[in-house]
Amino acid sequence: MEKQKLTGYRNLSQAETDLINEIKAKGVELGALVEKLFDHARQQLEQANAHGAATGDFTEFQRLTDAEPHHWVATGATNLQQGLMALTRAVAQPTTF
Repeated sequence: MEKQKLTGYRNLSQAETDLINEIKAKGVELGALVEKLFDHARQQLEQANAHGAATGDFTEFQRLTDAEPHHWVATGATNLQQGLMALTRAVAQPTTF
């Protein structure tokens, strides 16, 4: 089977392909960590809400609402994705926008 060339990309060496595969593997690891962080933030909110419903004290729920951990996990995830893409482009060195 003939290797097809992508527009704007050059043929990569085996070392470059290995580097990109290493970046992609780190992306999988980081994706799993991000999911754990989303789960943690969700569990915190659920526990604080349940505590508030049981006791009438929503202080912790309000603190979490103000801190927006889910927003910051999402922001971190986006920045990690951008970083991984930048690293991939650094290796692949495409000439297109």
